[in-house]
Parts: sequence; structure tokens; C-alpha cells
Amino acid sequence: MYTQTVALRDVKCFALHGFYPEEQLIGCIFMVDIEVTFKPNDDTENLDKTVNYEVLNHIILKEMANTQKLLETVVKHILDAVKKNYPFILTAKVGIRKMNPPMPGQIGHSFVELSYKTD
Repeated sequence: MYTQTVALRDVKCFALHGFYPEEQLIGCIFMVDIEVTFKPNDDTENLDKTVNYEVLNHIILKEMANTQKLLETVVKHILDAVKKNYPFILTAKVGIRKMNPPMPGQIGHSFVELSYKTD
């Protein structure tokens, strides 16, 4: 069986996610990765028969604009929206990196990822 992958990497977003009130005031840069797999269709020139990465980008931007305390919530909302738009996907993975999180020390990024696989 063939599987096809559609992905976006390093979608850069400024957002106000964070557990602490200060984080929701000052905001931070986040980088989002998304990858989905599905069975390819024979009609390879029909955008309605595949996963449109413009739609994936729209989902990411919409959910990143919706402030949450935990990145775990954000990745779940993104994944749920992708599954709703593309019920035929076999797998999906969404990861969010919070760049330079406000903690002592020099931390490049924190990272939360959620994966989905059909039964």
C-alpha cells in the first residue's frame, strides 16, 4: 500500500500561549510542524482528493491565535481540526516549539507533540 505525506515545517507564529499571566501578556514566538499521511488517490491533480497544505496552515494560524494556557491544548485543537477536515487521514503529528521560553538558563525551545493514528 502506498501512503502519501503532506507536511508544513517551521510555521512561525507570534502567540500569547502560556500558563502564567505574564506569558499571556508579552507573548512569544512559536514554531509549528504538522505532518499527515493518507492513501493517495488516482486523481492526483484534484486538490479535493488530497490534503491541502494551505488548509493546514489556516488551521494552525487559527488555533495559534486562540490563547491557551497549555501547548497540549493547542496541539489537540489543531489535530482535531485536521481530522475533521480530512477524515481519510491515516496518521497525523503536530508539534509546537516555544522559542526561548521564559525560564532561567539559555533554552532554545520547549516542545510539545501529539500524534494520531487510525485504528
